[in-house]
Amino acid sequence: MSAFIYDGLRTPFGRHAGALARVRPDNLLASVIKALVERNAFALEAYEDVIAGCTNQAGEDARNLARHAGLLAGLPVETGGLTVNRLCGSGLAAIIDAARAVRCDEGELFVAGGAESMSRAPFVMAKSESPFSRDFRAFDSTIGARFPNPRIEADFGADTMPETADNIARELNLSRDTVDQFAAQSQARYDAALKDGFYNEEIMH
Repeated sequence: MSAFIYDGLRTPFGRHAGALARVRPDNLLASVIKALVERNAFALEAYEDVIAGCTNQAGEDARNLARHAGLLAGLPVETGGLTVNRLCGSGLAAIIDAARAVRCDEGELFVAGGAESMSRAPFVMAKSESPFSRDFRAFDSTIGARFPNPRIEADFGADTMPETADNIARELNLSRDTVDQFAAQSQARYDAALKDGFYNEEIMH
């Protein structure tokens, strides 16, 4: 059995603390799911599962983002929800999981994608190490490990995604000017495609 992508929709990409910062990630995903199912002719009961990638899962996106977004979007309570985490590849992993389920004859129609809001990622506080202790540590869950394991840090490092990008640039001898030119070219191409209507059916407004 083969799996196919029937339709696709997303919100615009937002900046940190930008225009989408006031929107909860579960509401953000729910709005996309709702718009997607409304523009297709499938019965709501036909959707087998919502599979959503989410990297952080530290605040409003915790406790099964996929399930909550599906319910908020108006899908029946019988429609399942599965949240997967492969960090920056989480949304793609969700789509692969849905395709695998179709090929394994576990269902015919799935919603798959992902959601993230680093603007709304909370500060989290660790529990004290001993009874009655008043010591505590707080972590910023926006980027990097929330509760870093010292052994992982010692053996594999603790570089965040931006630090990893810097490491790769150094290894490949990519100058800041080179990557800035590439980024500017990419943005110019996007702007031209947007004005040409290429994203009309892809980006939800």
